[in-house]
Amino acid sequence: MARPRTTSDEAILAATARAVSRRGPARLTLAAVAEEAGLAPATLVQRFGSKRNLLLALARQAEQHTGAVFDRARREHGSGLAAVHAATAAMAAGVQTPEEMAGSLGFLQLDLTDPEFRAHAAAQAHRMRAEVTALLTDAVAAGELADGTDVVGLARGVQVSYNGALLLWAVEGGGSPAELIRAELDRLLRPHQA
Repeated sequence: MARPRTTSDEAILAATARAVSRRGPARLTLAAVAEEAGLAPATLVQRFGSKRNLLLALARQAEQHTGAVFDRARREHGSGLAAVHAATAAMAAGVQTPEEMAGSLGFLQLDLTDPEFRAHAAAQAHRMRAEVTALLTDAVAAGELADGTDVVGLARGVQVSYNGALLLWAVEGGGSPAELIRAELDRLLRPHQA
């Protein structure tokens, strides 16, 4: 009879994300993830089979995680623009040091060079854009943004500003990633506000 799982796959993937932030995927080991999750490395092999499969599971989860972040922001904030700010800040919460940003960029290397990882990265990027588009549409309907605002184009601009602000913060420092993202999004959105 199999023993019951005491640690969920979600908890293991959260531990994996933390370990990737500190080490990057190239230096990541199953032993490091196991230590972070409080498990034996053999448990990870039993559940995921390999480091690659574990990283693919993390990549696959990114789209769902993005949806959950935006759902929570939508529930907690009465305004579409406030929800955009809250969701982007929450998505950046896992990056607090330039070294953690380097770990994320290491994952981006996988996304750019491996078709399986790229497919998951594209799905996550499309999900983020769709979520931002929906919130900007809500902002137009609520009178926060001017009628006729190109919400699809503006959503793409939000995505570019979010990613660019993270990179700029990692290089230049100063404040937190969330503060820089907020400032850049305010600069982008201000001309469209009603």
